[in-house]
Amino acid sequence: MASEYDAILLVSFGGPEQPDEVIPFMENVTRGRDIPRARLEEVGQHYFDFGGRSPINDQNRALQAAIGELLVAEGPDLPVYWGNRNWHPLLPATLAQMRDDGVTRALCLVTSAFSSYSGCRQYREDLAAARAQVEGAPELDKLRVYYNHPGFLEPQVDFIVDALFRLPADVRDHAEVAFTTHSIPRTMARHCDYEAQHYEACRIVMDLLAERAPLPDGGERPWQLVFNSRSGPGFVPWLEPDVNDHLADRHEQGAPGVVCVPIGFISDHMEVVYDLDVEAAGTAEQLGLPFARAASVGTDPRFVAMVRELVLERLEDAPRRALGTRGPNHDSCPVDCCFTPGQEARDVVAAAAPPQRR
Repeated sequence: MASEYDAILLVSFGGPEQPDEVIPFMENVTRGRDIPRARLEEVGQHYFDFGGRSPINDQNRALQAAIGELLVAEGPDLPVYWGNRNWHPLLPATLAQMRDDGVTRALCLVTSAFSSYSGCRQYREDLAAARAQVEGAPELDKLRVYYNHPGFLEPQVDFIVDALFRLPADVRDHAEVAFTTHSIPRTMARHCDYEAQHYEACRIVMDLLAERAPLPDGGERPWQLVFNSRSGPGFVPWLEPDVNDHLADRHEQGAPGVVCVPIGFISDHMEVVYDLDVEAAGTAEQLGLPFARAASVGTDPRFVAMVRELVLERLEDAPRRALGTRGPNHDSCPVDCCFTPGQEARDVVAAAAPPQRR
């Protein structure tokens, strides 16, 4: 059955790799949203603070290589390509290369573990738009979201334990956990499973942490889901609390320390290294609140092995693993999945057939 697919496509957001790419990249990201140039330059400064280079492309290259090496070693021996929504290598160019290489049908891994418009449906729209631009482009199917897969969640426990041991010994046992993810507008959140999936993932991780590192008094370690990287006009409600507001609140309430876990991100890209390592860490330092940031999954071998499992699910009907009570997510999304009323309806890939009318 492996002949049904002849390649893997890693699909990501993209980012600038040198200073003169920062503003053009920001314009790509915000096209059609009427964002003032001054605001683009303000956000672009985050990239300039890191030499004008986003870490995300290097991280995608590392993940592409790790997946490819595992597939060569353990099968199925499929080539792994990579394309971005917003910066080079852009999806149309990657699809043209795949076509020229003889690829006819590929499975797509999106670098977002959770369902939302921006984290799932928009990628499916962009994949469909890229196919429309490339004559003879391969057919594309998207791998399911993996927020509750053990290969994504079990490494988080190790990362939290490591972060706890970077806190002062006298606060370690009672330090709290703040899981962070990208904020989205509340209107968008109402029409997807984003919050429910995150709370389930956090709950599972905390249950695993309690087994791995129980508290001396047998109690439960406090935790909360918080948000970062909000953008857009201030009058539009977004998911809260912001991580910086949360840190201030927990300090006021007497929390001895906080471990920040970027569960909404699979690698240490700009929303992690700036919003958490610079801004949130700076907030904690100003407050005098002990703070440590846990790692993201990146190329952890368990996460890379998860990608292979997701591929085998589609090729060989292998077991579909998931932790918790919600079970594995669907392969093909319902027609209205993550669609917010009022949005422009665009073609997507990997959509389930609409139900038959009687």
